[in-house]
Amino acid sequence: MKIVRYIDRNGNTGYAAQQADGTCERIDGDIFGDFEATGDTVEIAKLLAPVVPPAILCIGLNYRKHAAETGAKLPDYPVVFHKSRNALLDPGEPIELPGFLPSEEVDYECELVVVIGKRCKNVSRDNAFDCILGYTCGNDVSARDWQKKKGGGQWSRGKSFDTFAPMGPCIVTPDEIPDPNKLPIRTVLNGKTVQESNTADMIFDVATLVEFLSGSTTLLPGTVIFTGTPEGVGMARTPPLWLQPGDSVTIAIEGIGELTNPVQKEKTG
Repeated sequence: MKIVRYIDRNGNTGYAAQQADGTCERIDGDIFGDFEATGDTVEIAKLLAPVVPPAILCIGLNYRKHAAETGAKLPDYPVVFHKSRNALLDPGEPIELPGFLPSEEVDYECELVVVIGKRCKNVSRDNAFDCILGYTCGNDVSARDWQKKKGGGQWSRGKSFDTFAPMGPCIVTPDEIPDPNKLPIRTVLNGKTVQESNTADMIFDVATLVEFLSGSTTLLPGTVIFTGTPEGVGMARTPPLWLQPGDSVTIAIEGIGELTNPVQKEKTG
């Protein structure tokens, strides 16, 4: 099932099951519990990020070729950082380049995002998929100057500006994606493919990440895991390729769909 979160023409927010023909059927119930598609078609005025997460957990350096392009050695354990909830961004809404705390080095990062479906702790990798509601596309937007030079050795400042966590367009349930580590993934910037890889290149696969992140730690329903980005980021290019006002960024993952966001400068006046 493909699950979307939406606002209808009357301003009501809800969940719907997207059908093969593009129509959407209203969902009754709790997507983190019991729910079903009603068969009633809904008129969607706007797509929203498919979940409002209690936590946004992120993994750095999780693709072999990305680690190589940045000159980093392969990590022994997953590299974990957090994004603030204020960074969440709906499909189609603009990524804002920071102006008040200015950044001239804002980068794109296509990522497979895991959505946790139930409260869980100390999950074994064999049981990891029992805890997953589904998968969506994410863009781990990163201000590299604040991440690398001005962040005091921590990544969160450069990763948590407003609009720096676009997600969507839908959550795809595991019955439609039996192996999340066999998915083509890419970023398209202004019509040009700048990242193209496969989730098979992950150093730590999805099951391993759920096992690691749930270790001695409770993951709440709706928690999302950004699983890392492949090679081709702007930071690693010569010359570097930074996002600019007027750009359009699309994250595409086979079996899930496309997440597109324009880029603009933050309004600080």
